[in-house]
Amino acid sequence: MTARPVLLFDLDGTLVDSAPDLAGAANDLRAVHGLPPLPYADLRPMVGSGARGMVGVAFGVAPGDPRFDHLRDAFLARYADRLLQASRVFEAVVPVLDALDAAGLQWGIVTNKAMRFTAPLVEGLGLAHRARVLIAGDTTPHAKPHPAPLLEAALRIGVPPGACAYIGDDLRDVQAGRAAGLVTLAAAWGYLGQGEPVQAWGADHVLDVPSALLKWLDLA
Repeated sequence: MTARPVLLFDLDGTLVDSAPDLAGAANDLRAVHGLPPLPYADLRPMVGSGARGMVGVAFGVAPGDPRFDHLRDAFLARYADRLLQASRVFEAVVPVLDALDAAGLQWGIVTNKAMRFTAPLVEGLGLAHRARVLIAGDTTPHAKPHPAPLLEAALRIGVPPGACAYIGDDLRDVQAGRAAGLVTLAAAWGYLGQGEPVQAWGADHVLDVPSALLKWLDLA
């Protein structure tokens, strides 16, 4: 590799393990409706799909169902109350970010999570002053898999999209990265959803563990 790229990371499931709080919010809401808690293993894979995915697995409803909007709003209210209760930067990601900072490499965050949740989460986990850019799901008119959020991140940093790589744990991350002209790296330690296996997403590389990013960058 001749020049190391600017690194853009997805948030939930890539940098941060937010599944305990999101799953907790879903089960809190199920309890309000007199339903028993779902196993964490059932809820975790859907975290990358946001409120739509969590409400879908917790209540079996999708957008267009007359109950969906109310359940989504109630879920988000409960999530806001427990945003930083159990969420943490993935333990194996911590030394990776330290190594990137030590090497002077720029990195940022591009997520579909709304800024009203993203900003306090990133601040609370000590990432706000380290990330070169923070793009949320409502920063641009379109969210991933549209390329707009990644193009906006590159613009704000001041580099061409082709000088960036995007790391994410959802098929939409790879689709957005490819559409924006970025190198795409699939984070196989993340939530991954319930669709095709990560190896079938068409990413340029699949990273089995966070430290594989440093090897890919020739920093390890």
